[in-house]
Amino acid sequence: MAQHSKVTDTLPKLTSLEFKNYNKMAVHMDYFHEHFRTVWKTVYAAASSGSRPTGMSLKQFLSIGLQFSRQLDMHHTIEEQYVFPYLAERMASFRQELELLTQHKQIHAGLEQFDSYLEDCSAGRRELRLAELKELMDSFGEVLFAHLADEVEQLGADNMRKYWSMEEVQKMPDCFGLG
Repeated sequence: MAQHSKVTDTLPKLTSLEFKNYNKMAVHMDYFHEHFRTVWKTVYAAASSGSRPTGMSLKQFLSIGLQFSRQLDMHHTIEEQYVFPYLAERMASFRQELELLTQHKQIHAGLEQFDSYLEDCSAGRRELRLAELKELMDSFGEVLFAHLADEVEQLGADNMRKYWSMEEVQKMPDCFGLG
């Protein structure tokens, strides 16, 4: 940590426009991450309370959970194929052997079980038991929320400026289409 603050202390103060440019990937990423957090909280609240949200049918509830799973999987696939390799050229935290990709693997171990369970419920192969769903979510929820925060922090202006010039940041694809 001491080395990190030393590097930050030696960098000049950013203007508001410079900060905005350096921070654009973090803002864009957090937009998607906020969606994942919101949907997670809806599904988790139901799993924890033992009842679906008022007015939400079983089919709608299962659909929301499956959409969450598939959108998160697609989001991580885009990151792993396009975003992380590019950033990893200079930023160690995006390299395969380090934390952000390790978190992806931990998340997907639980996400695959979550998706399979909801798919079985949706297809009528099993009955939805919210307590079981909660157990599945508990298996990867903590690492998911840590990951969502860690990625945004790594993409924040204070970190990006250590590795990329203003010109390079401005030429980066608009968050590589992380939709």
